[in-house]
Amino acid sequence: MSFSSSTMRTVVSKIIGVVLVMVILLAILISTSSFLSGSGKDEGGFMGLSHMFLHEEGNYSVSALHRKLLVRSLAMEEPNRIGEKCTSADIVISQGPTAPLSSGIPTYTVQIMNMCATGCHISRVHLKCGWFSSARLIDPKIFKRLRYNDCLVNDGKPLETGGILTFEYANTFSYPLSVSSISCH
Repeated sequence: MSFSSSTMRTVVSKIIGVVLVMVILLAILISTSSFLSGSGKDEGGFMGLSHMFLHEEGNYSVSALHRKLLVRSLAMEEPNRIGEKCTSADIVISQGPTAPLSSGIPTYTVQIMNMCATGCHISRVHLKCGWFSSARLIDPKIFKRLRYNDCLVNDGKPLETGGILTFEYANTFSYPLSVSSISCH
């Protein structure tokens, strides 16, 4: 079986065309999945494909790492409601980056929320805050550092159920904040 040179050129050009289309589609898939995952490369150095779909027993879901704006406190604990009206787990602390100051110092917004389901007012909320400091002034009636690793929220006054207290601070890094003690009312 022999083929003419013009037939061979036609077949080879069609194969090259198909391969080029496949390479372009693969490049589009990789760039789209990298964009959707919110990161350019995964831990192995590959372009975001492992972040696109999370596989757990046949279930696939799209992750949205870039949409996580506020980070919940690492010191979250499950409340024990037997004989208690409220616990420190009822105070939820979220913080996330915001626009930097004109000097370029990063800023962070903090939300402190009373999420008590039993209708309790929580007062004397103390947070573990390290050597907290801010380039932007914070109203001391809202949040103030008393000493190392002890910050007082709302000047010790009750934060009612569903109440949210918000402030912004400026520093080169975010402070990890967690509840150290509360009083229930």
